[in-house]
Amino acid sequence: MNGPQPHLVVFAKAPRLGAVKSRLARQVGAVAAWRFYRNSLAQTLRRLDDRRWRTWLCLTPDTFAPGPLWSGDRLAQGGGDLGARMARPFVNLPPGPVVLVGCDIPALERRHVSTAFAALGRHQAVFGPARDGGFWLVGLRRRPALPRHRPGLFTAVRWSGPQALADTLDGLRNQPVALLEILADVDNAVDLK
Repeated sequence: MNGPQPHLVVFAKAPRLGAVKSRLARQVGAVAAWRFYRNSLAQTLRRLDDRRWRTWLCLTPDTFAPGPLWSGDRLAQGGGDLGARMARPFVNLPPGPVVLVGCDIPALERRHVSTAFAALGRHQAVFGPARDGGFWLVGLRRRPALPRHRPGLFTAVRWSGPQALADTLDGLRNQPVALLEILADVDNAVDLK
C-alpha cells in the first residue's frame, strides 16, 4: 500500500485477574479465563507485529503498564463506552489507514491484516465478521482524514449481540465496504474448546 503508513491497533483490556472475559470466567473460572486472555493477547501481539504496518497496543485502563507483554507503541483507550473508545484511534492516530482487531480471535493471522489493508485501497471501510454477529476486525481508510468532531461510527451499536456488525454497517450507508472471512472469537467455554 502506497502513501501514509498503515496502523494496526490491538484493542484490549489489561490482563488483570477478575477483569477480563467475564462470560468465560463464569463458566471456566476467573483464573482459567485470565490465563487464556493473557496468553491470547501476548500471542496476538507477537503473531501480528510486522514491519509493513505500525502496531499499537490500545489498553484500558489507560494507566496499566504492560511490562514484558509489549514494549512497542501504546495508546490509551480513554473514557466512554466501547464505541467511544474504539473510535478514538481512528481519529487520533497519525495519517494512514487504521485496522483495529481484538485479541481473542485464535485464527487471526497476519494475512488477515494484510488483506484488510489491501481492501482499504479500494474501500472506505473493511470488517471481519464474527460468527456471533459482531466483528473481529474493523478498518477505515481515513482519506480524507476524519475530523475530530465527526459523529462516531460506533454510537448506535448494540454491543455483545447478534446485531453489532449490522448496526455498525448502518452507520456507513453509501460507503464502499469490504467484508473479510468469518472468524470466531472466544466468549464462552464452548468457544474455548
